Amino acid sequence: MREGIDPAVPPSGTGCADCETIGGWWFHLRRCARCGHVGCCDSSPGQHASAHAAASGHRFVRSFEPDEEWFWDYRTQAMFERGPELAAPAHHPLDQAVPGPAARVPDDWVQHLHR
Repeated sequence: MREGIDPAVPPSGTGCADCETIGGWWFHLRRCARCGHVGCCDSSPGQHASAHAAASGHRFVRSFEPDEEWFWDYRTQAMFERGPELAAPAHHPLDQAVPGPAARVPDDWVQHLHR
């Protein structure tokens, strides 16, 4: 295992685990490369992926969006275009709404994004 990455661990689900718990919604998703925790991006209201990294010390995430394979290192604040192949699935379901989940996204969702 590359330091901080466990390629055998599958994602925790198809959406942000924390938003699902509290009934929130997300813009884009990130997957912890160490434990598989799926969290929402820093543009999302909850910013759960970076909160997970801070609380757990797990430094690498991979985009959990279709057609995106990049990794982010929270410790160095650096992006990597590619990294090791992680356990499937590589992204949320193609028919899953973005932002999502559709039933919980407010009509004025753009106003709630962090920039």
